[in-house]
Amino acid sequence: MAKVNTFINFPGTCEEAFAFYKTVFGTEYEGEPMRLGSDAPEGTQNMIAHIALPTIGEHVLHGADAPKEMGFELVVGGNVYIMLEPDTQADTDKLFKSLCDGGEIMQSLEVQPWGTYYGICVDKFGTKWVFNCTASE
Repeated sequence: MAKVNTFINFPGTCEEAFAFYKTVFGTEYEGEPMRLGSDAPEGTQNMIAHIALPTIGEHVLHGADAPKEMGFELVVGGNVYIMLEPDTQADTDKLFKSLCDGGEIMQSLEVQPWGTYYGICVDKFGTKWVFNCTASE
């Protein structure tokens, strides 16, 4: 079955970010995280080379560290938002509150004129999240 997942690069904070996401979604990593080895540039050994965490539905969030020492030039936030569509407003509230902890609410959760329960936040790692719940309660 075809599917789409999300991959986020971090400037050395991938392990911390994914430990946080693991508590938010209450899921376990898909396999063990892969780490950069001793052949990586000084100061980057043991950073995350790849990690995967199921979120909701069939979506899996992937990540890696992308340090400057390896030629990466990251702009955190950029033009990407991850949209979550939980099954219930209660699930939406729980995830929104957890992901906003230490971050910033850009638009509070509320029912919109088009009928969905919708809100936007940026987590403490700079990842932007959009919530769009079609269930009414």
